[in-house]
Amino acid sequence: MELIFSLAVGIMAASGIYLILRPRTFQLIIGLSLLAYAVNLFIFGMGRLRLGAPPVIAPALGSDPSHYADPLPSALVLTAIVIGFATTALFLVVLLASRGFSGTDHVDGREPEE
Repeated sequence: MELIFSLAVGIMAASGIYLILRPRTFQLIIGLSLLAYAVNLFIFGMGRLRLGAPPVIAPALGSDPSHYADPLPSALVLTAIVIGFATTALFLVVLLASRGFSGTDHVDGREPEE
């Protein structure tokens, strides 16, 4: 399971970096989103993937931390998702404004020569 999870994070991060290096702004935005999702999955995976474990201390289970899920990675990822969505929306508005002014979404304002 860990191998599949790490491969998924690695492929998403590699795809995001590849798209960030492309000369079009829309591909840059999609690349940043993919990279953010890969980092979110990495943070979420570092919090010990446990099913059915309570995130708060239950008196019946005692105070042994191995019985519980860590709530901090979930809270960090949820916050990062909200901030990433707002940032992506802002980038798209700037992209549309830039395309309206220059007529292209190429980074340097020129269409690539074929």
